[in-house]
Amino acid sequence: MNPWIDTNPKGKFCLYYLCDSMEHRKLKNSELSRISASEFKHAEKAPIVIVLDNVRSLNNIGSVFRTADAFLIEKIYLCGITATPPHKDITKTALGATESVAWEHAKNTLEVVKTLQETGLIVCAIEQTEGSVSLGKFALDAKKKYALVFGHEVKGVSQEVVSASDCVLEIPQYGTKHSLNIAVSVGIVVWDFFSKWERIKVP
Repeated sequence: MNPWIDTNPKGKFCLYYLCDSMEHRKLKNSELSRISASEFKHAEKAPIVIVLDNVRSLNNIGSVFRTADAFLIEKIYLCGITATPPHKDITKTALGATESVAWEHAKNTLEVVKTLQETGLIVCAIEQTEGSVSLGKFALDAKKKYALVFGHEVKGVSQEVVSASDCVLEIPQYGTKHSLNIAVSVGIVVWDFFSKWERIKVP
């Protein structure tokens, strides 16, 4: 690798590396050493569950399953109008993750939230509200488990669920748009939680 130095707009020095393309041969799927669906079910899970509050897009639901599989999410709760497997449009984006990730359907999101809180989980709604906490500033407790609530593509997480949550987390945005696609939001938040958990978990 060949290092070079540049300055960013704030005047701080940044060290970059020009990567030799020959050092980065793309791996074949057979070289990735992924576990089987059966092994996934018995693997140590991240202390995270996902709650989908009336998500309407089946492609988004499938994408959430795929993200949940990638980061060893314990379970997905599909609430209200959120569709459930098997369905071809979910399968299209889940790519088999519906066979590995545990899921459950419930009619009422608020009831799920209350049940999870009763079992000791910290419920975090992902939404834009007064008093929300920026995702990057949220610190995980290694002894706690978390439920991440994501809402409808247009309406977001319902107000009653937001009000019942233990905290509200917001993904900071700096452009012109007011929101992100839910599948993108799930990927950002789950990766943030998973990477923080990896750093603090007890071996």
